[in-house]
Amino acid sequence: MPWIYLTLAIVSEVIATSSLKTVDGFTNWAPSFLVIVGYASSFYFLSLSLNSIPLGVAYAIWSGVGIAFISIIAWIYYHQSLNFAGFIGISFIITGVIVLVLFSKTITH
Repeated sequence: MPWIYLTLAIVSEVIATSSLKTVDGFTNWAPSFLVIVGYASSFYFLSLSLNSIPLGVAYAIWSGVGIAFISIIAWIYYHQSLNFAGFIGISFIITGVIVLVLFSKTITH
């Protein structure tokens, strides 16, 4: 269950962060609501995952995967530039998360 909570925390954070571009100083109510609910949900699910996953590991996965997804979403939906070096950096982040999950002795599967 902790991995499901961590996944829900990541998805909630990615939705909230990708909606930030459209809030226009929190004057657009619908995306503003999505941002607030998304971040609240993200921290709630992250806190639930911490009952079984160590804080440093959970935070590294939560932030790393979130950064990778947000970068790709910004590139696709907001047409923000992401060059070859950006893709290499994102692949390093994802590789780091995979190594952490597969080989860390602090994680109980």
